[in-house]
Amino acid sequence: MRGVARPLLAGVVTALVGFGGAFTVVLTGLRAAGASEGQAASGLLAVCLGSGIVAVVLGLRTRKPISIAWSTPGAALLISAGTPAGGFAAAEGAFLLCGALIVVAGLVRPLGRLIAAIPAPLASAMLAGVLLDLCLAPVRALHDVPLVAAPVIVVWALLTRFARPWAVPGALVVAVAGIALTGAGLSGMAVAPRLEWTAPTFDAATLVSIGLPLFLVTMASQNVPGMAVLAQFGFRPKLRGILVSTGLATLAGAPFGGHAVNLAAISAALAAGPDAGPDPDRRWIASITAGIGLAVLGLGAGLATALLLLSPPVLVEAVAGLALLGALAAAVSSAVAEPSGREAAVVTFVVTAAGVGFAGIGSAFWGLLAGGAILLLHRRRGPTPHDDPAEVSVDGGAGPGGRRSPRGRHGRTSRNWPAARPRRRG
Repeated sequence: MRGVARPLLAGVVTALVGFGGAFTVVLTGLRAAGASEGQAASGLLAVCLGSGIVAVVLGLRTRKPISIAWSTPGAALLISAGTPAGGFAAAEGAFLLCGALIVVAGLVRPLGRLIAAIPAPLASAMLAGVLLDLCLAPVRALHDVPLVAAPVIVVWALLTRFARPWAVPGALVVAVAGIALTGAGLSGMAVAPRLEWTAPTFDAATLVSIGLPLFLVTMASQNVPGMAVLAQFGFRPKLRGILVSTGLATLAGAPFGGHAVNLAAISAALAAGPDAGPDPDRRWIASITAGIGLAVLGLGAGLATALLLLSPPVLVEAVAGLALLGALAAAVSSAVAEPSGREAAVVTFVVTAAGVGFAGIGSAFWGLLAGGAILLLHRRRGPTPHDDPAEVSVDGGAGPGGRRSPRGRHGRTSRNWPAARPRRRG
């Protein structure tokens, strides 16, 4: 029993941190997509149950700590996209498309390779553009409701210094306390857990503006980093089974409001790392415990939704924004890391963050398209006088930015030109 206690405790912590740190993002995103109170609570419950079931099944089959969660960046995408013309039913059609594409990516290897071929700076820049507006919400909340928002931000800042995994849950507790002191009671509000069916509809513009970007964001920001986290701790499960399982869970949850189920990225380290016990062969117990815990916490989706409805909307967005600041920092850093793709990444970021759609299609799609066009336009561009000399290799090869060194006066590269020798004195 002693060897099981640490994985069990790590699984409980993973579930609490994962749920408490991002469920506000999910509820805010579903409400922004047009969901009613009952539909939003149903969607949160659906992704919790789907994540829990897949985590248990994969953990038992593979004996590896495969943590499953909802797509937090995908929920942030829903916030930036807003309510589609067809309402929440059209958004659910986009969720179905996302699930189907995840399954196909697992079954058809060329599609998986195509998604992996999307330049990381563009994918990161698109994610940063999606997250930016929500991450500004704490500042707006401090201006609009300072008495409630200030304690939330202070507690979050202190916990990021002394107990980082609990920073967002701690801020959430303070926010709930502020809501309880300043808001009305829960009388007359539905808090019992229930799944609410809504027949999905399919709208072409919504599929392109929400369904496709949701798939890309989920793959680039959840599944790929999640595999990297597992590999860091020595676990290399087959991605195919994970994609098929999470894609099927997304398909099953979409009519109930669930937006996307995927491999956990941030919380995966809690279950796969040494905190889950010194024996790697027992850490799968942590991921299974986390899955069961997440499913149980999902039963409180109705209560969570009711509490958030009692609070000022800007306060809910502020807690969600605090939860995503780390993701924003990582996305911005990755977007501008490569000098050769920096301009394209900035274009992607600006177009996405503008939040302006064209032809009924949201800004995330156009941001990725605009950045890709800039990247193609500059792919064969040689060095210019404005390029950083430090990024040009002195031996004629490609430097960190992928550019080759300039040629000398006689048409020869510096590789063929002898280095200058110091003159001898005397």
